[in-house]
Amino acid sequence: MSPNQPTIDNPLIERYASAEMVAIWSPQRRYGLWRRLWLALAEAQSELGLTAEDGKTPRISPRQLEAMRAHLDDIDWDRVAFYERRFRHDVMAHIYAFADVCPEARDIIHLGATSCYVTDNADLVLMRDAMKLLVQKLVGVIDKLAEFAERWRDLPALGYTHFQPAQLTTVGKRAILWCYDLVLDLEELEQRLNTLAFRGAKGTTGTQASFLELFRGDHEKVRLLDILVARKMGFERIFPATGQTYTRKVDVQVLHTLSGLGQSAHKFGTDLRLLQHERELEEPFEAEQVGSSAMAYKRNPMRAERLCSLARFLIELSHNAEYTAATQWLERTLDDSANRRLVLPQAFLTADAVLRLYLNIVSGLTVNPEVIAQHVARELPFMATEKLLMEAVRHGADRQTAHALIRRHSLAAAEQIKLGRPNDLLERLVKEPVFAELDFAVATDPRRFVGRAPEQVTEFLHDVIAPIRQRYHAFLGQHAEISV
Repeated sequence: MSPNQPTIDNPLIERYASAEMVAIWSPQRRYGLWRRLWLALAEAQSELGLTAEDGKTPRISPRQLEAMRAHLDDIDWDRVAFYERRFRHDVMAHIYAFADVCPEARDIIHLGATSCYVTDNADLVLMRDAMKLLVQKLVGVIDKLAEFAERWRDLPALGYTHFQPAQLTTVGKRAILWCYDLVLDLEELEQRLNTLAFRGAKGTTGTQASFLELFRGDHEKVRLLDILVARKMGFERIFPATGQTYTRKVDVQVLHTLSGLGQSAHKFGTDLRLLQHERELEEPFEAEQVGSSAMAYKRNPMRAERLCSLARFLIELSHNAEYTAATQWLERTLDDSANRRLVLPQAFLTADAVLRLYLNIVSGLTVNPEVIAQHVARELPFMATEKLLMEAVRHGADRQTAHALIRRHSLAAAEQIKLGRPNDLLERLVKEPVFAELDFAVATDPRRFVGRAPEQVTEFLHDVIAPIRQRYHAFLGQHAEISV
């Protein structure tokens, strides 16, 4: 593509999403599905004994079906464009272009169907396939985060509430917080896949009237037509009621699930940006990577920032589906069409890009134990005072006297910190006779302040992650390179 051409690229395709997800939403895949849907309909009609006007002669011949099968993917895009300019109708354009390459099947293509037979059913197939790909990628991220959590399960780190120093946790325990969010997203994706249904062959207003006429009032054959077509397209479930379209509540449910992925990724990206500011954790940074065009020393969290940026876009797309579902009229209105052409592919491409970037970050995440230890050392003396107080009392000290000393020295140490000096609280307390009998090294060992964090990591990996790894073992050990 020449830079001088009057066009614009789609960053999701050119920079962010994977080739696999782009292929799912490509014109070739979508319109190839339309032809497969027309073939499935004709095959099902033939299998159910659809006859010609005389009621005896088969309406559809094996020769016609073979002609359709031979031309499922050889789409003449120039011909399609010609017909669309002529008819101002994309489905009609593709019907004519398909008929041009298999003229013997011209009179059975789209027989009894409405446009939504191909548009809606194809969208459902695309969403199903795209969700399956997201599950694979999501499992890869979960697996890498679990590995990270296991590696760092025991490393004490400063916990934060309100981004203020709080009780200690471990780096591994923090990682399973990120990981569990993704586990919940996986459960949502599995639920959407398990309950996704097929629109099927429902006719112009969902009544199947055209198919009932084709089968001369045989309700059972029309019912079976729906089932056969769905199975040919890989679906066991069929929507029990539709208008011309399947309910757009389904799009809402799917996009809410993708929004959940965005929310989890944004939380992780934000936490990483905060921790990179503290220099505790760092995202991958390549040898010749530039952090700033002006400030050569900078190591900006570019990947985490991009992750948050894409995640925010993904979260917002779910609201679009809500408005579409809320504003449909009666059996259908066409104001959803152009909207869904934009929203559905972009949502899946963005979700794919988010998971691709998430995996890339986690695979190269760097931990700086020395920095973490410095931050723990700065705050731990304050946290240790309760243990020191109880130990002093156990050795016979007066509680109120010990409490008053701890309070006075804590305030003085806090002032030293505000002046940019080290926290000298322990040095102050060790000089007091009240605390002379105490082993400060044992009392202030950071491992004594992390509670059950290491055990929680182990339990989480066993109870939650192990079943996921067993279920999706084929998708473990993934790697993801980002374009830029």
